[in-house]
Amino acid sequence: MRKCAEIAGSGDTLARITAIPRRTLEYYLTGDREPKVARCVEIAKAVGVDIGWLASGEGPMLAGQSAPIPTVEVPGMEDYAFVPLYDAQCSAGDGAWNEGCRVLTHISFTRYSLRKQGLTPDHLSAIRIDGDSMEPILHSGDTVLIDHTRTAIEGEGIYILRLDGHLYAKRLQRNFDGVSIISTNKEYREVVVPRDRLNELEIVGRAVWAAGWL
Repeated sequence: MRKCAEIAGSGDTLARITAIPRRTLEYYLTGDREPKVARCVEIAKAVGVDIGWLASGEGPMLAGQSAPIPTVEVPGMEDYAFVPLYDAQCSAGDGAWNEGCRVLTHISFTRYSLRKQGLTPDHLSAIRIDGDSMEPILHSGDTVLIDHTRTAIEGEGIYILRLDGHLYAKRLQRNFDGVSIISTNKEYREVVVPRDRLNELEIVGRAVWAAGWL
């Protein structure tokens, strides 16, 4: 429940967009009272989380998000984790999302290097960037590694997000009006998702590694 308030921006915002009295919501946040099913549905829809996750704490957090595919194991390579690279097109320009994406191959990382960064292999995936709106940080064709556990905006960073059916790699910044979607290429304008539409913004995860050809 506290995670839902964080996604909404604050407890006050969550109360407003769900029409739940602030004091009642405070009881839910502190655990002094359990919400009825109808209230859980209202909250889940308002912030775009999965109702099963909200009720049990299990499974994918975001509505419509499938559980990460476990990394493969290779005999004799126990020190390495193999992260799936999907053929999903992550557009850093106009945006595109391919339904039914498949795993093209796996990228190997030492388990030590992932552990040092606080990353868990089973919650990682990789996709390729298409477009130039994140240059000079990310170039078209670069591969980015996504940490699917980091779906809340936290300081500076590049996030993979879905909005209006498209997949983007962008910087995100919370502000008074909502969330700003920022490109590093100055040719692209900043887009603001207002507070009353935040449930339409799905943060797939945070980009934690990138690589490409020189």
